[in-house]
Amino acid sequence: MAELVYRPVIGAARGLFKALDLKIDTQGSENIPRSGGAVLVSNHIGYLDFIFNGLAALPQKRLVRFMAKESVFRHKVSGPLMRGMKHIPVDRKQGEAAYRHALRALRSGEIIGVFPEATISESFTLKGFKSGAARLAQDAGVPLIPMALWGTQRLWTKGRPRNLKRSHIPVTVRVGEPMDAPSDEYAGAITRRLRERMQELLEAAQRAYPVRPKNASDTWWIPAHLGGTAPTPAQVREAGAG
Repeated sequence: MAELVYRPVIGAARGLFKALDLKIDTQGSENIPRSGGAVLVSNHIGYLDFIFNGLAALPQKRLVRFMAKESVFRHKVSGPLMRGMKHIPVDRKQGEAAYRHALRALRSGEIIGVFPEATISESFTLKGFKSGAARLAQDAGVPLIPMALWGTQRLWTKGRPRNLKRSHIPVTVRVGEPMDAPSDEYAGAITRRLRERMQELLEAAQRAYPVRPKNASDTWWIPAHLGGTAPTPAQVREAGAG
């Protein structure tokens, strides 16, 4: 079936990133299967994460259908694009329909993209994971593909202005080997293993990142445990509770 929207959007994204002179370092794309269903699972640190996730699948000639909050599909600009790219709207109060939609897509051989943290991590560390990705993989009989992004928060993230100017920002992408999701295993145990593997990939992406801040005022995008000034997970929770 022709992709009348998805492929032009990919071309536009590539053109934008070239204009911004982004330095995208992707490793592990060969771990994404060339055919058949899979659940692609990523950390979530910026609004553009899904684009970089999708670009990582292109060397394998795959398009990723992302699960995203339903409000994005109601926006007058993003809505038609999201529907045209066959992404999946998620109503967080009634997620059963989105789950069934994703399951049908997986069984038909699609790759479904999931952010198991559900929202952007303002501490830029891994939050707790929901078990939906593991359950989808179990029910569809497909592998989980863990991946990690780093640097995307410097482009556009929650609570910060967009930085879509020619700023040469590096973005590091690491894709891990497929993980099985046995149907007879507790989904919570699979989710814990998945999170541990994604933590390893995230740390690898951080180690490979070529930029170190030149002064203290430019450490907002670095987690507190790495010496940056991003809020700690506890501070984020306290702010949310307030």
